[in-house]
Amino acid sequence: MFKIYGIKNCNSMKKAFDALTANGLAYEFHDYKKQGIDADTLKTWLEALGADTVLNKKGTTWRKLTEAEQSYALANQEQLIETLMAHSSLIKRPILATATGYIAGFDEATYLALKQS
Repeated sequence: MFKIYGIKNCNSMKKAFDALTANGLAYEFHDYKKQGIDADTLKTWLEALGADTVLNKKGTTWRKLTEAEQSYALANQEQLIETLMAHSSLIKRPILATATGYIAGFDEATYLALKQS
């Protein structure tokens, strides 16, 4: 079973849910907007995927942060984790936990390949 992390009302999440369901892949959903996200999980993602992948700088949440808040978040991993916990909308969506690691973002071909593994 897969575990998918994100925010329910997100277009990328909807596509990911649809792809997993269409391919008959069981999953558990963790809505970090409602359930929160812990520092250990974020640290694991940052180490596995890198800050450039986990941090969504393209969204409105990032643009709404002041320059000082953005600089603070980018200063080091500890401060980035603190910022991501406070503003979970800054986390790339979805993040899918698989048996072999993590997949950030939605790519239809990548999700289709999960059926064959």
